[in-house]
Amino acid sequence: MTADQSDCVKVLETLPSCGRLSRLLECFSNEFSRAPSFVVRCSGRVNIIGEHVDYCGFPVFPMAIEQTILLAVAPSNDNLLHIKNANSNFKPYKCNVLTFSIDVPSVGGPNWYQYVLCGVKGILDTTAIKHDAPRGMLIMLSGNIPPASGLSSSSAIVSATVLGTAYMHNATIHKQTLATISAECEKFIGTQGGGMDQAIAYLAQEGCAQLIEWNPLRATPIQLPSSAVFVIANSLSEANKAATSDFNQRVVECRLASRLLAKQMKLNWRDLNRFADLQKALGYSLEQMESLVNGNLSQNSYTRAELLKLLEVTEADFAENLLTPNTLNSQSFKLKQRALHVFQEALRVQQFIEAARNTSDDVVSRMKTLMRQSHESLRTLYECSHENLDRIVQISDQLGVGTRLTGAGWGGCVVALCDGLEESTRLVEALKSEFYANIPKAQTCDIATLCFATSPQRGAEVYLIDKQNDIFSLSS
Repeated sequence: MTADQSDCVKVLETLPSCGRLSRLLECFSNEFSRAPSFVVRCSGRVNIIGEHVDYCGFPVFPMAIEQTILLAVAPSNDNLLHIKNANSNFKPYKCNVLTFSIDVPSVGGPNWYQYVLCGVKGILDTTAIKHDAPRGMLIMLSGNIPPASGLSSSSAIVSATVLGTAYMHNATIHKQTLATISAECEKFIGTQGGGMDQAIAYLAQEGCAQLIEWNPLRATPIQLPSSAVFVIANSLSEANKAATSDFNQRVVECRLASRLLAKQMKLNWRDLNRFADLQKALGYSLEQMESLVNGNLSQNSYTRAELLKLLEVTEADFAENLLTPNTLNSQSFKLKQRALHVFQEALRVQQFIEAARNTSDDVVSRMKTLMRQSHESLRTLYECSHENLDRIVQISDQLGVGTRLTGAGWGGCVVALCDGLEESTRLVEALKSEFYANIPKAQTCDIATLCFATSPQRGAEVYLIDKQNDIFSLSS
């Protein structure tokens, strides 16, 4: 690995051994009649606070979690990508590395292997390997991040594949660039995200959450209060953001709100499609931006016809330049509510970081309050919660725990901030008896995989197999 490439990983002596890793290696050997050349590990993530603000240009505060995607990879002797899953419930796939396309089904969202294809294409489309022919690969995936749970399982697959493909092709790419590539290539499956999932995938540090900022992409490790314990609880309501237009509808509404406000303020509105860029152009504080929204976006909902008139654009221009493929038929847009959530949430991130850096006795209490406010805003202004999520939050509130949905919403998981291990234990027991006991699906699951405490983990890493003694050593 070159000096630039080594910037994307943290040096360790060995990849910690586990039963899952052994099964992955065994599956790879059985399927491909050889050992892999290397293994990529990429964690899922939980966003502590700052939801639906990354694609608007504002900082977020995630951490990598213990659940991971593992990819075992080796070069193939043909021009094919052989993509298989250690879980036999997922069908294998193969295609020509020189000619493959990513055609997402119109119903049901992407197939699992298409997230792998996104990562491969993201690297093959870069200038870093233009002088080398794309190589076929043998890829075996093992994941224990619950899918459609708001813990970034899909982005972890994409990010792991980007890193694995880059390493396979000896591409010289820094970790910040890898994160950008990973975020951009998710557009191949129709997701218009903001880059948080991919940034934390590469920039995470063990023991710290990360304040992720944009333009340029940078991560600042923030040490959390010693008594803070985070619990993740799965609502058992799945939400695949690539399978519906709900997520992209919110992205479009934020972009439209930014452009409409820019036009009202006599700015070049076509160049200002993110709230952070609009704020910078105006030189306003977040509080002033909130006042601007309340004063200028008077309607609770704008029709398509009203926006055509206000923006002075044609129907063709509106559809082609202001919408996404899966929002082309949208007829109404809630601009005020989305804008208010974004500016208020961005302010909560600031206040949360200030609290985390404070040593006063009530710091965890203040952080809990901000998390509760975040969930209420996501429930009412952004309208992306779910009755199961709200029920978990209600149970948490009764115990004095600060809980909010994490991820895109419409299902998935919550993240709960507890003050100490004793409080986290009480929360887990309460959720077992008051929530999971009433969910039939939970009776067939290991509750420990649905509701658990977690701590900040490392970013993505590449490990080589030492064929002399069959141990793993990190490439360096």
